[in-house]
Amino acid sequence: MNAIAGDENPTLLLVDDDEEFLSVLAPAMNKRGFLVSTANSAESAFALAEQDPPEYAVVDLKMAGNSGLVLVRQLASLQAGTRIVVLTGFASISTAIEAIKLGATHYLAKPVDADEIVAAFGKQNGDTDIELAASPLSVDRLEWEHIQRVLSEHDGNISATARSLNMHRRTLQRKLSKHPIKE
Repeated sequence: MNAIAGDENPTLLLVDDDEEFLSVLAPAMNKRGFLVSTANSAESAFALAEQDPPEYAVVDLKMAGNSGLVLVRQLASLQAGTRIVVLTGFASISTAIEAIKLGATHYLAKPVDADEIVAAFGKQNGDTDIELAASPLSVDRLEWEHIQRVLSEHDGNISATARSLNMHRRTLQRKLSKHPIKE
């Protein structure tokens, strides 16, 4: 059953540097009624989008080269109606806020399945029934959030972020290579 109704199948651009993830998600989205094209970097995705702006896009946040946030801004400026869902294994409050400000429709933390992505495309408003945190964030999580916000402000440039945080670049790289701290 197609998730998107209409005479013509909508176009979908999937962008992730994980080839295996793309090889699984692309056919799953195809089965749900999308004409799928894939890219493994923000740069190659933008080149595809310039030729034929997609109606929908799924963008990984952390990739080599430009970050997914840069691509979100580019896709939104190319065609304002593009519904963009940002996926990440490195979810943080600051990157979620930035993604939405830059034009993303929704933000999902990996792992996700195709049905969750299709549902995210359909979301028009926020969810007032979302569960609120019972306790404040830990100091480690606050540090992670702060680093992600500063990294976002510097368009994913680790050297510039390290200078801004007054931190050695290798120390920052070690912190970034770890998985996000649980809340």
